Amino acid sequence: MKIPLPLLASSALVFVSSQALAQATETRPIELEEITVQGRANDQSGPITANGYVATSSRSATKTDTPILETPQSISTVTQKQIEDRKPQSLLEAVAYTPGTRVGGYGFDPRYDAFTIRGIDVTYTGVFRDGLRQVNSPNGLLRLEPYGLEGISILRGPAASVYGASSTGGIVDLISKRPTFLPFREVEVQTGSYGRLQGSFDLSGPVTSDNTLFYRLTGLVRDAGTEIDAVKDDRVFMAPAFTWRPTEATSLTILGEYMDATTGGTAAYLNDYATDAAGNPTSLSIGATRIFAGDARYNDFRQRQGRIGYEFEHRFNDMLTLRQRTRFSALGTNQEYYYGGSGLTRESNWGIVSDTHLESRVNTGPVGHTILSGLDVSRLSYVSKQGFGIVPIGTDPALTYREEQTQTLTGLYLQDQIKWQNWRLTLGGRHDWLSSEYDTAGFEFDRDDTKFTGRAALGYVTDLGLAPYVSYGTSFTPNPGTLLDGSVAEPTTGEQTEIGVKYDLPGANASLRAAVFDLRQDNATVYQVIDATNQQVQLDIRSRGFEIEGVASLAEGLNVQASYSYTDARILRLTPETEGNRLTSVPYHMASLWLDYTVQEGPAKGLGIAGGVRYVGSSLGDNLNRPILENEPRTYLDAALRYDLENIDPSLKGMRFQVNATNLLDERPQVCSSNYCYFDEGRKVIASLRYRW
Repeated sequence: MKIPLPLLASSALVFVSSQALAQATETRPIELEEITVQGRANDQSGPITANGYVATSSRSATKTDTPILETPQSISTVTQKQIEDRKPQSLLEAVAYTPGTRVGGYGFDPRYDAFTIRGIDVTYTGVFRDGLRQVNSPNGLLRLEPYGLEGISILRGPAASVYGASSTGGIVDLISKRPTFLPFREVEVQTGSYGRLQGSFDLSGPVTSDNTLFYRLTGLVRDAGTEIDAVKDDRVFMAPAFTWRPTEATSLTILGEYMDATTGGTAAYLNDYATDAAGNPTSLSIGATRIFAGDARYNDFRQRQGRIGYEFEHRFNDMLTLRQRTRFSALGTNQEYYYGGSGLTRESNWGIVSDTHLESRVNTGPVGHTILSGLDVSRLSYVSKQGFGIVPIGTDPALTYREEQTQTLTGLYLQDQIKWQNWRLTLGGRHDWLSSEYDTAGFEFDRDDTKFTGRAALGYVTDLGLAPYVSYGTSFTPNPGTLLDGSVAEPTTGEQTEIGVKYDLPGANASLRAAVFDLRQDNATVYQVIDATNQQVQLDIRSRGFEIEGVASLAEGLNVQASYSYTDARILRLTPETEGNRLTSVPYHMASLWLDYTVQEGPAKGLGIAGGVRYVGSSLGDNLNRPILENEPRTYLDAALRYDLENIDPSLKGMRFQVNATNLLDERPQVCSSNYCYFDEGRKVIASLRYRW
């Protein structure tokens, strides 16, 4: 299938430990058991436990409540505090300060969250929601509203031994907002660049007086433009959630979402350059012009999506806990674009994902085991209809192409986390069965695959907070869609070896993480421009590199997030001309620093000032590595300013004024990826007024 160029895919939990209280009585002291209270302080959320910018535990790596220090794999976390301070407007903005994550490879394009981790594309197979895979189709990717998140866990490296279908580069687990045990209410209004108007609310708390039923309702309405007049940024978002907790041992949480979003069918600019007889660029003026490639009269890309699911947990005793997560999702798209003619794509997909596992905690002598055994089942089905023709602007062309595909994936997995003295050993294995049915123009392609994946990791946790580790893992994932020759895409497999060290600074809310890695991915699926159309191709990749990250939230009001990564991603197999070349648009060097300070005393008490810098090194604009398509290094500056108005007048308690700016200096250099060139997003300023009570 040839896809026209404009379709380029580019309730917090607070754990309060009561001390044993002795009260003088006639008998003996009374000991109070440890209790768990749910609220918003300390930014702690069920699957993520955090204090400010610093996360201390996450379920994303192992599906168990394991401290990050004791998890022998590279993990970064975007906490609720970071989200509130930076106010990201997309998934790309949310993860832009994490190491090894390359965003902006396709310049400004609000249609898709296209990005790489460690040089590996994770757009289709690396994004999870609440521990479950998000099922996507070639032109139907679920969109994210960051206001609906409590946090994000970025797990680098293979996680297929427990998650099944996922990218070798890692997974990004989006954690939805959940009901809070304590009442929480928030409303906010925003305005800003390009006529932005937005209102949002977030309400939560108990429903019943016996504190067994809790709710949360999060919503947002936005009317906005972008730096391209023909590209909208309109959205209606609603996310209801309920938690029923009849006993301390049993809980059921329902998570829902509906979103209706409209943006542009294409955000591309015309490319103009001279070529030789073979079609190769010859002019230094190569690349994107400032001429928009589409037409504002026919450029709406509307997507309606919804999901409903539940999380069930029952603790039988201190040894056994049963968990089940299930989610149904569906979306429909209507994408209009103009590129020498009118094009239309209508695509719908639906998917169901279910994961059931039993966690067993047992001891064999001095050795402790946390054993996870589970069954994971998912099913994806999509239908895509496309049309392109020379018709009057505003008129839909006939839909002359149709394709549909159904994929079913079933996996059994077993994991054992072994603890002996200071040693931490993780062993995991999973076997998947994949069935795929593809139909287009009366031609059917069916295939069945089976694959075993595993993970082995060893760490040593010292009493000083230092934890070196080594890990090895493999991955396996099916791919939707077809290749350049019309055949069904092969499943992608991969493996990675990683050596790292983690350090939690004693006596400080701060941590450092560093890792070196060597990974390989076979039959990786990527898009590249061939003959002026966007084609899906498969190749083998090898990526090696180094990463370091530091985060801290200090008592003096200072929050810090800093990272550096070096990535050398090379092509092992594609064409003879590209063997050994650097992978398109993956820079060697990336670095970032975010500093956030809140004045603690004096007349300016409550004033928050923040600034960030993101550096992206040079990269190459195609897999042939032609110097004429080289992307120059670039640096972006971000900033934020906020003030709690109660410091002016106590009657304004709960009100906060905040301004956030991204790309403050309005740097908009050209960026080329997969043989086509774009422009980075320019300056964006958003002002907000929030009230909490």
